[in-house]
Amino acid sequence: MEKYDALKLEKQLCFPLYAVSKEIVKKYKPYLDELDLTYTQYITMMVMWEYKEMNVKELGEHLYLDSGTLTPVLKKLEQKGWVKRNRAKEDERVLIVTLTAEGEKLRDKAVEIPQKVGGCVCLDQEEAASLYKILYKILGNM
Repeated sequence: MEKYDALKLEKQLCFPLYAVSKEIVKKYKPYLDELDLTYTQYITMMVMWEYKEMNVKELGEHLYLDSGTLTPVLKKLEQKGWVKRNRAKEDERVLIVTLTAEGEKLRDKAVEIPQKVGGCVCLDQEEAASLYKILYKILGNM
């Protein structure tokens, strides 16, 4: 084994993960453009559609994002009228994010996006389930 083999791109697990992620996000773009959403705004809205209300820290934990990344995303979503941000009454340091009625309506427009994008991945159900399990195992160990 050559001394620098470990530095070859084809030896890196992180590279295909990065490249696939980037390519999949590209597939989302035309559908998200129709809704005036970035991918990060879209995954934020997915969590909000599910939970309706939560604090920024919990939201960041769901999305694996820090508050520095999440704050501008939430400001933009609030400007669009899809979420509201308010300080918690019991502790003003805690910022609560709440889905608005307009944000809930956006869900109806977004409901077909996963199926449209899922078709481009070309995995059968078993392969997709296996990949999902492996990826979440990696995330859990980070």
